[in-house]
Amino acid sequence: MSTNTQRLVILGAAESGVGAALLGRQQGWDVFVSDGGKIKEHFKEALQQQGIAFEEGGHTIENILNANCIVKSPGISNKVAVIRQVREAGIEVCSEIEFAYRYKGDSKIIAITGSNGKSTTTKLTYHLLQKGGFDVAMVGNIGYSFARQIAERPCEWYVIEVSSFQLDDIHQFRPDVAVLLNITPDHLDRYDYKFENYIASKFRITENQHTTDRFIVNKDDKVITQYISTHSIHAKIIYFTMDENNIEIENDGGHIHDSRMYIQYEGESMDMSIHDLAIKGKHNQYNSMAAGISARTAGLRSEKLRENFAGFEGIEHRLEYVATVRGVTFINDSKATNVNSVWFALESMTQPVILILGGQDKGNDYNELMELVREKVKAIICIGVDNAPIHEAFKNVVEPIIDTNIMSDTVNAAYALAEKGDVVLLSPACASFDLFKNYEDRGQQFKAAVRNL
Repeated sequence: MSTNTQRLVILGAAESGVGAALLGRQQGWDVFVSDGGKIKEHFKEALQQQGIAFEEGGHTIENILNANCIVKSPGISNKVAVIRQVREAGIEVCSEIEFAYRYKGDSKIIAITGSNGKSTTTKLTYHLLQKGGFDVAMVGNIGYSFARQIAERPCEWYVIEVSSFQLDDIHQFRPDVAVLLNITPDHLDRYDYKFENYIASKFRITENQHTTDRFIVNKDDKVITQYISTHSIHAKIIYFTMDENNIEIENDGGHIHDSRMYIQYEGESMDMSIHDLAIKGKHNQYNSMAAGISARTAGLRSEKLRENFAGFEGIEHRLEYVATVRGVTFINDSKATNVNSVWFALESMTQPVILILGGQDKGNDYNELMELVREKVKAIICIGVDNAPIHEAFKNVVEPIIDTNIMSDTVNAAYALAEKGDVVLLSPACASFDLFKNYEDRGQQFKAAVRNL
């Protein structure tokens, strides 16, 4: 497979694309990188240092259609013209995680997906193993690409945050441990607006698993349990739950009971108070169970697990405490780009909330938030180009609803409405691309505006 005559074309020259290019070059492929937009300087330098040919600002189709294999950036839709032409030509298309998987050697993989909580669970699982002395890397959506890690510093274990877009283009990718946290409607524009297509995409994480592999899933998610009840899963399924009716003490898995988290695996059990977990909120109890079971399946002992949980810090832009200004607390949850994330954020709030919503709406159904908004939210600040859906959804529930389109104005308006003891929560439920580069940019601008108060 890795002979000099094989041509590898990479579409998209960001982290995953450049990682695949570097690994491909190392493995003897003739590599060409094509990006429809502008390539960032540090990625260009990485390609130039290895003598990898590339183009930017458009695709030269004849330089693409002569490929033996094409690695496609997860951000590129199958509907764009160049991908349609590639598919029609019958060229193999794979994602970067699939390409990297083929060169992983004897290393083992914990792959984590879900609509919400992927990054936190990935980082926590990595933290538990790394503090436990494992030779482990954290890769995928959360930062370094899987392919680049293999090319530059191979490890015994990889904890990978995996998106549905990456799973769409796998063929052989087979994690030793797969984790499915939850499934709620998201990215439906990429799935013909059919929820069942998105569900099937998420479940691809387990499609190549064997009976010796582990599939860790949330038993309280009815979408997940319904799919499992009607489809064949080869891996051993391990459940985690908070529902008293779902607890099966005799089986491997995780559960919460009387404010304690229990994790059991292969006859060894561990429990600790949920108040000793460094990250708070019901959603993080789910994430902690998933991470804890994953670490146990990898071989981390129970006593180490309890010790390592306590030292974990959360991730930036996910329910991140920013500051308290004259009794008003500011929380940055810019990573909440769908309604379900906002539901979890509001569910964890114990004080009255000034909620900042808005951005590029992906067809959100705000009815899911109605009960929590009615109970906890005293005002909504909209930040976006089109705020009409938010006004329409909450006009009879919250007063006032204010429109802004600059983050400093947004924070000032929220602060003016807040009273001592209130929380200003940036949890937008929308993508950020209408006014910001990405959710990180949105979160950074929020934090900067808070510091300027």
